Amino acid sequence: MRLVIVGDTLLDRDVHGTVSRIAPDAPAPVLDEESVRERPGGAGLAALLAAGHGHQVALVTALAADAAGARLSELLSAAGVEVYALSLPGSTPEKIRLRAGGQVMLRWDRGGEPQPPGDAPAAVLDVLRDAGAILVSDYGRGVARHPALRAAIEKSRAPVVWDPHPNGPPPVPNVRLVTPNEAEARRLSGDAGKGLAGAQRAGHTLRQRWQAGAVVVTRGAEGAVLCQGSPAPLVVPVPQASAGDTCGAGDAFAAAAAAALAEGALVSEAVAAAVAAATAHVAGPVEVSEPGRERIGADEAGRLAADVRARGGTVVATGGCFDLLHTGHLATLKAARSLGDCLIVCLNSDDSVRGLKGEGRPLTHQDDRGRLLAALDCVDAVVVFDEPTPEPVLAWLRPDVWVKGGDYDSVPESELLQRWGGQTVIVPYLDGRSTTKTIAEARSRR
Repeated sequence: MRLVIVGDTLLDRDVHGTVSRIAPDAPAPVLDEESVRERPGGAGLAALLAAGHGHQVALVTALAADAAGARLSELLSAAGVEVYALSLPGSTPEKIRLRAGGQVMLRWDRGGEPQPPGDAPAAVLDVLRDAGAILVSDYGRGVARHPALRAAIEKSRAPVVWDPHPNGPPPVPNVRLVTPNEAEARRLSGDAGKGLAGAQRAGHTLRQRWQAGAVVVTRGAEGAVLCQGSPAPLVVPVPQASAGDTCGAGDAFAAAAAAALAEGALVSEAVAAAVAAATAHVAGPVEVSEPGRERIGADEAGRLAADVRARGGTVVATGGCFDLLHTGHLATLKAARSLGDCLIVCLNSDDSVRGLKGEGRPLTHQDDRGRLLAALDCVDAVVVFDEPTPEPVLAWLRPDVWVKGGDYDSVPESELLQRWGGQTVIVPYLDGRSTTKTIAEARSRR
């Protein structure tokens, strides 16, 4: 059963280092960088956490055509998250934290003022219609305001969990569960009261105002207060105290609640599961591993795609083994390059070719195949992938056009391209040119 998460995604970058001196030109500490850790934030973190617990997850978000957007697509796709990205004017938001000795010295936010995302492709509305549960993870940057997305969420028969933001819109009517934290509940309700009584009043006020099935006010180490139809709230304590990093605990809570509702849990059961998940997250956050696939030229390809899109251009990609480069390949590559403003070739690695073609292939090592392709005027970048199909690469590269050479009734990558509004194109092979035929003829002449 698929959990669909809707909301604003940003790139979190933690720069870790040490401070041993003050700058000579300003009264400021100097951070000597030792390591950098990147991970999805906002709705992207909620999606990452849900996928890390074995759930099938689709993320509906908005990404700009820049390096940060490409990096987020790469990290999320590597974690098994299906990314459905609306176009985002301007820049993908980033939060950069400078850390030393386990403490944040400075947070640097990039991305500017929120911009309304572009139109929602049909594939996005389809995934919302077929969702097992929906989590709206609102970070106040515009995705939760999108009229088409709100209409689709309101029509959905799946349980909806809404994690609100003070700068965001109200939830759509009849949401199953809304999950503000205590500070958000006070601000959104206008009730300045604190403690259990204040959380209870704020929760009931918001439930009635938003026509929600239930509102749960999270209170950190004090647990959660669930407000439903009964005047008396249900208080869910934390299983055990933890002094860990609370960053992302709200996302862990909301994702766990949505996943539990998708599996048929009662709201009270979903809240108990969410409290346990948030507590475990604070005690030991899920680490975001770097993608393990070898992608020679992935950075260059990502930057190229971002630059071309920033200029309003069209990114074209094609793929294959290209074991023995021949004129048939050249014709396909030239035809593909003519369809846009850059051509990125997704090249099967040696292991991938061996799995597809059998032992004895490829004849040419992947590094040499990549160099030969990159030397062609019609090729702008090459990315090597290990999987049997190029779909994982396409998921983070997000080309506007995917080109196949040959005679096909259908192209399996077409459905993937539709997620971001891309299209698939077939161009003809030159008759009689093929690597397999060339190898067979060469062996017959021995």
